[in-house]
Amino acid sequence: MSEHRIERDSMGEIRVPAGAYYGAQTQRAVENFPISGLRFSRRFIEALGLLKGAAAAANRELGELDARRAEAIERAAEEVRTGELDDHFVLDVFQTGSGTSSNMNANEVIAHRAAEILEGAVPIHPNDHVNRAQSSNDVIPSALHIAARQSIVEDLIPGLEELQGALGRKAAEFDSVVKIGRTHLQDATPVRLGQEFAGYATQIRHGIARAQRAAEGLRELAIGGTAVGTGLNAPADFAARTIAIISQRTGVQYAEAADHFEAQGARDAAVEASGQVRTIAVSLMKIANDIHLLASGPYGGIGEIALPAVQPGSSIMPGKVNPVMCEAVAMVAVQVIGNDAAVATGGLSGELELNTFIPVIAHNLLESIALLSNVSRVFSEKCIVGIEANEERARATIERSLSMATALSPLIGYDAAAAIAREAYETGRSVREIATEKNVLPPDELERALDPLRQTGR
Repeated sequence: MSEHRIERDSMGEIRVPAGAYYGAQTQRAVENFPISGLRFSRRFIEALGLLKGAAAAANRELGELDARRAEAIERAAEEVRTGELDDHFVLDVFQTGSGTSSNMNANEVIAHRAAEILEGAVPIHPNDHVNRAQSSNDVIPSALHIAARQSIVEDLIPGLEELQGALGRKAAEFDSVVKIGRTHLQDATPVRLGQEFAGYATQIRHGIARAQRAAEGLRELAIGGTAVGTGLNAPADFAARTIAIISQRTGVQYAEAADHFEAQGARDAAVEASGQVRTIAVSLMKIANDIHLLASGPYGGIGEIALPAVQPGSSIMPGKVNPVMCEAVAMVAVQVIGNDAAVATGGLSGELELNTFIPVIAHNLLESIALLSNVSRVFSEKCIVGIEANEERARATIERSLSMATALSPLIGYDAAAAIAREAYETGRSVREIATEKNVLPPDELERALDPLRQTGR
């Protein structure tokens, strides 16, 4: 048996692997774009299957497709949606900027599989039937919005909620642990460790709100605009029906683009979503870096908290344990920030009625969402929940801190408090010792002023 078959398209004949569900146009793209080895994510292929199935259902309702063909296309598209045909989606991310190659990949796979379902009883054409009332120029932007929105709603927001919950629980657990605050990496006035962790939890809460805004910005779909936004060859109700079916099947509400020329000529919603995702990455990196610093040592650094030991830290130093989960978060953040730059550059490079950077925008945005979704969960599970406070170390740093003199300033004046701090620094004694020796305040008043817990707002 031959390992190849001959397929034909408008450019002529081409050899296609015998077992492939895709056809000539996909094969040409395979040969034209052997660039990165990167493939579109499962989320993007899922969105294509969802969109093609909904379009077939809408075309059946509108009398544009007979029931037999439409039902076979819907069934095949559902197999694409659920991942059963992933092996036949073979194209590189770096391809035609409209994503036409990937749209035709989906059309050919679904047409071949639908014809197989019907046992060849009627022909099913990739363009005439599967792509009916559609264009790559409205399908691929719509698939991008669906994939990104579903990923944010189903993956990123739950991951962030898990992390926020873990940080919030630690904030409550550490609320009585008083430690030195730091600004400019220098000693500042006391804070509670719980206050620091509550601040981190609030950062993530704001991140969840940003993710929700990003998802809402992706609500509009370009489907129905066909080639340039005019809707040529699409029935008047096609977009509305297709989008209603998508909303029903996902449980997430979508809407037809208010202006199809904007929806196809620009990728502003994806750029905005990427910016929100980048901000979440920045928050995560700040939190991870802080935790990394607070756990540094354990004896030669700050050492106010201890991180769970998840793996040996060195191939040469026995017993060394490194903050690997914090490092993973930081690396993800760096990747997301780089991805956002690619998305922004792709967005600003659109020309006239079509942005031709959609594949690279889709790849980078979806990768960023997936990375943040995953790292939020593992950071929570393998780091945050196991953090322990070193209360003895926290107390010791407070008593040695010159910033304790700050609490004396309103009572004895800035210059007098500064003089005490300077003497403490020069002699190696504590602010409390110097202030007591100089009898700057009555003992009970001095004790109250230098109470670290009171200085944290309690």
